[in-house]
Amino acid sequence: MRTKTLKKNKINVVTLGCSKNVYDSEVLMGQLKGNGKDVVHEEEGNIVVINTCGFIDNAKEESVNTILDFVQKKQEGIVDKVFVTGCLSERYKPDLEVEIPDVDQYFGTSDLPRLLKALGADYKHELIGERITTTPKNYAYLKIAEGCDRPCSFCAIPLMRGKHRSKPIEELVTETEKLAAKGVKELILIAQDLTYYGLDLYKKRNLAELLQALVKVEGIEWIRLHYAFPAGFPMDVLDVMNQEPKICNYLDIPLQHIVDDILKSMRRGTTQAKTTKLLKEFRAAVPEMTIRTTLIVGYPGETEAHFETLKEWVREMRFERLGCFTYSHEENTHAYKLEDDVPEDVKQDRANQIMEIQSQISWELNQAKIGQTFKCIIDRKEGTHFVGRTEFDSPDVDNEVLIDASKFYVKQGEFVTVKITEAADFDLYAEPV
Repeated sequence: MRTKTLKKNKINVVTLGCSKNVYDSEVLMGQLKGNGKDVVHEEEGNIVVINTCGFIDNAKEESVNTILDFVQKKQEGIVDKVFVTGCLSERYKPDLEVEIPDVDQYFGTSDLPRLLKALGADYKHELIGERITTTPKNYAYLKIAEGCDRPCSFCAIPLMRGKHRSKPIEELVTETEKLAAKGVKELILIAQDLTYYGLDLYKKRNLAELLQALVKVEGIEWIRLHYAFPAGFPMDVLDVMNQEPKICNYLDIPLQHIVDDILKSMRRGTTQAKTTKLLKEFRAAVPEMTIRTTLIVGYPGETEAHFETLKEWVREMRFERLGCFTYSHEENTHAYKLEDDVPEDVKQDRANQIMEIQSQISWELNQAKIGQTFKCIIDRKEGTHFVGRTEFDSPDVDNEVLIDASKFYVKQGEFVTVKITEAADFDLYAEPV
């Protein structure tokens, strides 16, 4: 006689948004696995957890569309339950409960224990540092702090993530050791603001001390810094960058704009003169440094004259890496009181102009690399090429090194020395040495 088999629950975690969300999903999955749950990342499962982004309009739209897609699957009987967590849910939970009531439950960014309970699991303190990484095995993100104390007028992150909270150095070292044991070779330090690290715990900016502790972890070969803030940058970090070969000569420092009037309205706590001086100090202290920045165009009150100043400054600074966003008018932010007076098509045109200038700068800088050799990490194979990066490039946002797979074999997840043979705007073509 056949017995009826009970369907085993499989939890599918879907991640939207930034690297901080990737990290949070990995922690959630680690907790679920530690509770004996069957958990997958963006594969098929009858229970779905969507980790949403609520940062700007495009990200919010993607999050809402993803929720609606899975609610539709629930109505069709393809999935049994849909849970929503993350920034969108933190920010708009009451609205979402009304607009999309078919979601089983909504959770905020600090509701991990409650979310686990809804999934039939307990939050286990002994699992701190345990994660199921979803990035290629050679690199992982390390979130060193949560939240932000900065008052930037355009930014909703403090509404969604709360005040700045640093993690203790010992906890971060333990987590890094666990990652290294799994074969992680590159650590990408992330936070809403790296430069604030330690002020709450140690009563001083303590990023340099954290880096000195992390470089001691065996197996980690590269440590990369993401999301620094220009005001109050701890200059001792540059000394550690110079002294420690494991610290990549790379800094991601979103500057947002350069015109004093706009910076003041943005509440950035700096000026064009101070920012330019800081960048020159970076270059003098670490001549090899690659600087990545992001800019916002179309902020309320940005005139053609302001934009021309910004363009000129981008040409003058010759950033190795640069991204550009159009301003998004976010409710409950300080800038929401201002009139969103730059038309969308003008915003987009300005962003395109900035990226055109950057594309030319990047092409010129890349041409100078032809004939040079670099240490390169191989992330993946794509089509007919192995795809890698130098220490001057972060995953997903920066230049890639392409190696012809029909001529050469290199191992994914390993370091290899390559010689650059050709260069485009954002791609380098190379051969193993």
